[in-house]
Amino acid sequence: MFIETETTPNPATLKFLPGEQVMASGTREFTSHEEAEASPLAQALFDLGDVTGVLFGRDFVSVTIAPGAQWSDAKPQVLAVLLDHFVSQAPLFAQGSADFAVPADDDADLGDDPADADVVAQIKELIETRVRPAVANDGGDIIYRGFREGVVYLRMQGACSGCPSSTATLKNGIESLLKHYVPEVSEVRAA
Repeated sequence: MFIETETTPNPATLKFLPGEQVMASGTREFTSHEEAEASPLAQALFDLGDVTGVLFGRDFVSVTIAPGAQWSDAKPQVLAVLLDHFVSQAPLFAQGSADFAVPADDDADLGDDPADADVVAQIKELIETRVRPAVANDGGDIIYRGFREGVVYLRMQGACSGCPSSTATLKNGIESLLKHYVPEVSEVRAA
């Protein structure tokens, strides 16, 4: 088995492509060792010590390492864990765990005004068809959190979370796109 590696705009994150499906749909992010207990693969990656984040996508795994850690040291270890997992065809999630994270109370959707239903549908469609594929190419994901008074709230995950260019991506890329197609959008903010 050969696992391709791609750099991302975030120097702390690499994208690993095992050449097979990782998640049937959606994404799953782990930002702590405790969260990683739901997945033997995520847990093994966190057990390496320098790993601070893991994101499973449809056909990739993004891994983020701690500040000060070097990919020249961590990459061979990460590749070994990924190879062991995919060659052994081990399950991605521990038995009895949910495939998708349940948002914590502070991470809950902001809620949308029912009067904005058509606008919200347009925003979600653009995020799904235009934004998410581009963000996934960079080893990340973007989650819609809400729309209030012209402001769209989004959460960046994986390589996009903590990326030096994530603010520029939100403001120059996503905000411009949404404002162009949905005049009711005045701003995009990170949630």
